[in-house]
Amino acid sequence: MTDTGMILVLVLVVLVLIAWQLTYNASRLDRLHTRVEGALSALDAQLVRRAEATLELANSGELDPASSLLLASAASESLERQTDHALADDLLDGLSFAGREAVESDLSEALGVALTPSVVAELRDRDGVGAAALTRVVAAGRRVQLARRFHNNLALDARRVRRKRAVRWFRLAGHATMPQTVEFDDALPPTLES
Repeated sequence: MTDTGMILVLVLVVLVLIAWQLTYNASRLDRLHTRVEGALSALDAQLVRRAEATLELANSGELDPASSLLLASAASESLERQTDHALADDLLDGLSFAGREAVESDLSEALGVALTPSVVAELRDRDGVGAAALTRVVAAGRRVQLARRFHNNLALDARRVRRKRAVRWFRLAGHATMPQTVEFDDALPPTLES
């Protein structure tokens, strides 16, 4: 084989390796975007469960009227905002929660205000409908925390990959929107942490 033939073979091998690397990065980025969208949908489902559990607690009849009204109002607003976003397809486009973060933070704050240590102790002592609803609120709140953390980690991973030079130069992200983290107060009231 001549020197020209060897150079052509070497150039061809290098081009194939570059093409393979670009294809690998593009498919990896596509998988990351798919996982981010799936995690966002899972977070949305957990937020619905938390709002429904809170509404159930508010309607249990075991809280004082002011606390019940506060929780029912915050939970209803959360469910309403989730429905609005689902209808607008914002969630499936991978966009930010845009406005939902404040509503979800308000629900967390309402839980903190309504579920004082004395109220929580009283509900747990009764072993009635309120105690079961409280248990569901706690479980749903923990799942929201995990789902949000999981989504944010995936969104940050996708953003990190998209910052790579090769991804930007060759536009491997296509027209996919930049994944955004979801930031809201998802802390459970300290009285429920035990």
